[in-house]
Amino acid sequence: MLSADRSHDAAATMTPILPPPDAVIDLLPDAVCVVDAEGRFLFVSAGFERILGYAPAEVIGRRAFDFVHEEDRASTMAQAAQIMDGAMQRHFRNRYRHKAGHLVDMQWSATWHPSHGVRIGVGREVTELRRAEQQLEYLAHHDALTGLLNRHALHRALEQALDEARRTGGGLSLLFIDLDGFKAANDAGGHEAGDRLLQSVAACLRQSLRPGDCAGRMGGDEFVVLLPGCVDVDGAAAVADGIRTRLRLIAAVAADRHTGIDASIGIACFPAHGHDARALLAHADHAMYAVKRHRCATPVA
Repeated sequence: MLSADRSHDAAATMTPILPPPDAVIDLLPDAVCVVDAEGRFLFVSAGFERILGYAPAEVIGRRAFDFVHEEDRASTMAQAAQIMDGAMQRHFRNRYRHKAGHLVDMQWSATWHPSHGVRIGVGREVTELRRAEQQLEYLAHHDALTGLLNRHALHRALEQALDEARRTGGGLSLLFIDLDGFKAANDAGGHEAGDRLLQSVAACLRQSLRPGDCAGRMGGDEFVVLLPGCVDVDGAAAVADGIRTRLRLIAAVAADRHTGIDASIGIACFPAHGHDARALLAHADHAMYAVKRHRCATPVA
């Protein structure tokens, strides 16, 4: 009988028998796929089923594109063509339809093996990453309190609207809105009441917008509304009147008490009041303060 030491030495000198590649590949958390030149599945790893819910028997022989979200199929096919032309892809993203019906965001690395006539792809689920990216993108362009465009995004939207107006010859108007009585409401009800009031104002603006319009918060209690296609002051004034009507109806409830909230609204129209964003904003700002001064100087009946 061999001693324990000699038995250990004998085992150490034995040539290891490697497991089949499938056994190794199936340990990977990612999905490993092999498809032919027409995109039909020849092999999928266990990770494919863990991520997308389909067992190998349910997909082998079927086209991979059939499992891709309809909106992503054209770009996926284009990427596949580039890979087969020799370009290795490492960070391509698309969305697959899970067996249960929901969408799964995937990121792929893929390459073409012409000698075998197959594409090999390794896919990782990035659904949570994509949600985080979308949230960061949203926060980068929207005011955190009201959900309206922030100052930076509003300026960009104004520049784009101006470019479109110049290109088409259409009109563009903007409203510069400052709340009257907001400081008193905020002081009386506290910051939470003030925040609720600003959120209600944002909801009021959304309800007042026409298709294609947009609204943003400049800061504090100042807002701007862009009205693409609005060619004159009368049309913009009609939108402004609607905003004021809604504000007077909701402001007291939002502030938890009657506060007499109203809005001073200045109007600027392209090209009558300026040819660039700076000029239009300045004109609307001055017009808003003129309205505010007139209202303060006019005795209440």
